[in-house]
Amino acid sequence: MSHRLPPYTLIETPQALEDFYQAHRGLKWMGFDTEFVGEKRFRTTLCLIQTISDAGLYLIDSIKLKDDLGPFLRLIQDEGIEKITHAGDNDYRLLYNLYGTLPKNVFDTQIAAGFAGYNYPTSFRKLVEGETGQHLKKGYAVADWEKRPFDTKALKYALDDVIPLPQLHEALKRKLEKRGRTHWAVEEFAHLEKEAYYYKDPNHDALNSNIMRSLKKKDRVFLLRLFAWRNATAERRDHSKEMVLPAKYISHIVRGIASGANALKQNRRIPDKLAKKYGDEFEKLYTREATPEELEILKHLPYESDTSPEEDVLMELLYHVIKYRCIQEEISINMVVPRQILKSIRSGEETAREAIGDGWRKEMLGAYFTEWLATAKEMDVRLHDDRIELWPR
Repeated sequence: MSHRLPPYTLIETPQALEDFYQAHRGLKWMGFDTEFVGEKRFRTTLCLIQTISDAGLYLIDSIKLKDDLGPFLRLIQDEGIEKITHAGDNDYRLLYNLYGTLPKNVFDTQIAAGFAGYNYPTSFRKLVEGETGQHLKKGYAVADWEKRPFDTKALKYALDDVIPLPQLHEALKRKLEKRGRTHWAVEEFAHLEKEAYYYKDPNHDALNSNIMRSLKKKDRVFLLRLFAWRNATAERRDHSKEMVLPAKYISHIVRGIASGANALKQNRRIPDKLAKKYGDEFEKLYTREATPEELEILKHLPYESDTSPEEDVLMELLYHVIKYRCIQEEISINMVVPRQILKSIRSGEETAREAIGDGWRKEMLGAYFTEWLATAKEMDVRLHDDRIELWPR
C-alpha cells in the first residue's frame, strides 16, 4: 500500500478549529478516532484526533491547541450528528476523563459487528477486510504521537483508521436491519452515552486485589491506604502508578509492615531504595486507627463464594447452552454473556437481574430462560439413552 497521504486539513489553531466546527454543525454524521500517549504518566495525553465526514478528512492537533478543544467537544455532544467509531469506548473514556464530555448519538462498528456475525471484540483490520475487502497494514501502535513534525507514515496509518468508517457504517447498518437487530445495537450504544459507564470506584484496585480477602482487618485497612497513597502520589507527580510503587512489591509490603519500617528495610524482596524512602511513611499509614469511612468501604468487597464442583459444571453447561444459541443466531457469545454477567449470576438474584436486563438479551434468549438464569441456583441434569435434559429447579 502506498504511503501517499490523501487530501486532509490539519487543524492547529483555535480559529481553524472554530471553522471545523462551523463546517460540521449541520452534518448528519462524523467518524473519528484518537491517538494518545499514556505511558509513564498519570494523565493520558491526547495527541491527535482524526475525523472524516462529508466535509472531508481532518487532523486535529490537540497538543498544538493546548487541549482547547471546545468546538470539537460540542460536536461530540451534538445529538443531531451521529458519531461513528470503532471500539469508541476508549476514545469516549479519554474525552470523559480529560474534559468531562459525554457523547450523544453514537454508532460503534465493533459493537455492531458483534450483532452481525463477527466475534466480539473484533479488530478494525479484520472488520475492514471482511466488509470492504481492503487489507490495512498494521498501524503505528507505538508511534511517538507527541513528536512534531508528524511522521508521514504514521499519519497515513492514522487516517486509515477513519477512512473506512463510513463504508463500515453503511454495511453494518444494512446487516442489522436485515436481521432485525438495529434496536439491539442501539441499546448497547446507549451505554457509551452514560456517565456510569466511565465511572471507576477509586478503591477498585484495592478491593479487587488478589490478597485483600486473605488479610485481617488492620491489614485490609492498610492495603486500602497503600493503594490510595500510590494513586495520590502518582497523580501529584504525573507519573504512572507503577513508577511510584510497582505492583509486585505490594504484597510483600503489606505482609511485612506489622513489624515496622525496619522490617521492610531488611526484607530482601523489597528494594532497599524503596524501603528507605517510604518505610517510615508506610508505618504511619499502618498504625493509624481505622476511620468509619474506611470500614464502610471494606464492606463492599466483591462477592466471592466457594463453589462446589456441581456448581462449576452448572456454569459451564449454562455457558455452552447460551453459546450454542449464539451460534444459531450468529451473534458473538461475548456480547451476550460477558464475564461480569456470569459472575453476577453467582452473586445473587438482584445483581443478576440488573446485569441481564429486560432488553435485547431477554429477546434473544427468551423470557423464560433469562428469568430462570437470574433466579435459579441449581439444575437437574438427566441423562437418557437418546437425549440429555437440563431441568431448572
